[in-house]
Amino acid sequence: MEWRDEYKLIQVNRELIVRSSSNAVDFALLKDGKLTELHKEEDSNDFAVGDILIAKVRKPVTGLNAAFVNVGYEKDAFLHYHDLGPQLASMLKFIKKVSTGKLKDYSLSNFQFEEDIDKNGSINDVIKANQSLLVQIVKEPISTKGPRISSELSIAGRYLVMVPFSDRVSVSQKIESKEEKDRLKRLVRSIKPKGFGVIIRTVAEGKKVAELDKDLQNLLNKWSVMCNKIQRAPHPSKVLVELTRASSILRDVFNDSFTGIHVDDETLFEQVKDYVHEIAPEKESIVKLYNSTVPIFEKFGIERQIKTSFGRTASMSKGAYLIIEHTEALHVIDVNSGNRSNKAKNQEDTALEVNLLAASEIARQLRLRDMGGIIVVDFIDMGKGEHRRRLFDHLRDEMKDDRAKHKILPPSKFGLIQITRQRVRPEMNIKTSEENPNGSGQEVEAPIVLIDKINADLEKLLKGPAKDNGIILNIHPFIAAYLTKGFPSIRSKWFLEHKRWIKIQPRDAYTYLEYRFKNKDGKTIY
Repeated sequence: MEWRDEYKLIQVNRELIVRSSSNAVDFALLKDGKLTELHKEEDSNDFAVGDILIAKVRKPVTGLNAAFVNVGYEKDAFLHYHDLGPQLASMLKFIKKVSTGKLKDYSLSNFQFEEDIDKNGSINDVIKANQSLLVQIVKEPISTKGPRISSELSIAGRYLVMVPFSDRVSVSQKIESKEEKDRLKRLVRSIKPKGFGVIIRTVAEGKKVAELDKDLQNLLNKWSVMCNKIQRAPHPSKVLVELTRASSILRDVFNDSFTGIHVDDETLFEQVKDYVHEIAPEKESIVKLYNSTVPIFEKFGIERQIKTSFGRTASMSKGAYLIIEHTEALHVIDVNSGNRSNKAKNQEDTALEVNLLAASEIARQLRLRDMGGIIVVDFIDMGKGEHRRRLFDHLRDEMKDDRAKHKILPPSKFGLIQITRQRVRPEMNIKTSEENPNGSGQEVEAPIVLIDKINADLEKLLKGPAKDNGIILNIHPFIAAYLTKGFPSIRSKWFLEHKRWIKIQPRDAYTYLEYRFKNKDGKTIY
């Protein structure tokens, strides 16, 4: 059995933890207890990806072959000619008729379609200043840029995506079976109304016509509600709101491997429960209301993971770590083996082991931080072509779960792997450094990470030459208390793991983050 097949046999548990506060909702996606995605939905976000707005064209710009559109943001949104959609003329005619009240039937079955626009044409030929236009947010405002929009509308459901003013039926490339693709196309063509195109999503694989039809009817209802709003909507304004982030995350990531959805707000709990009941009634019981005085993110160990995952350095097991740097043009990730102790016979095997470990952590970090644009990874050099191929395949496998569009290039001559990843919203950036308790005006990595450092150093010492000469940990009294309190204490866990009792000596003279390992003769060994 290949290593990849072995990996696939492992059962994965996924949990969604939802934390509500007065002005935002936080979503944490856990995979086997490890934080893989973190999202924040703020009340103030009027330009979420997927929202549809009725807007006014400010002015077309010939040189850019694009138009700037007033969507109500401080900076005008950018609409390129290629994002207009071929059926623009039909859509403009439809909006005009609906806004003036001449068209009451929104089904498009009797609507007279116009010719498609020339795909290599000029923006001035098809759009005029002050024209009303239906646009969809495809990229949220990032940094100094306004939102990126498209007038080729799509309304996403669980199994289908509906595209008004089109007749095309297409299937997700991730469905590999040709028979299944043909079956789904045949089913959708039999239920699809005239004037609407449909994209069949990956999760539709194996689904019956009744489920697909129900999803399509929901999308048509959304379309009718939206058209009703157009008639009296001021310009610019929102006419269709994308699902709440909770529902859209569930829509995109929910599958049979989900074992729990925990929500700490009653209203939100009811919303999530209703949505799960709609898409997967048999899984309704996994939605649980969290009632406890301990904050939900604390209970599930998320706060700690945030502290250890969002710094410049990201630690991995056995002393290896990543350095993540952000520049204006790209993100750079450096892989370091650290001073690890392992059983690998030679340098090449160590490099492969660290690189495979790093690839899994990098895939997690990209999703967690929602890093987009160009990412360059400097892996540890490997001499064997077979190892480089294995690393490349492993990285691709680890990134399969990533919902953002991405492309990975094979390792270059210098051992660098380049990744591009779609960026549709600002990167998740959490400050983890804190004021240094040992000196004023400085900052240090979150002190909670200190325990992880002590763990790594201890593991290394217990496998080194000092293991038989007694190990005594000298540390600040507060940290000493933290290591020895409770049942089981952290020290007890060390004993269970390493079969060695570590003596802890509080030292009043030590600063808060200072620690030393000594042997039984009192000599410092680390």
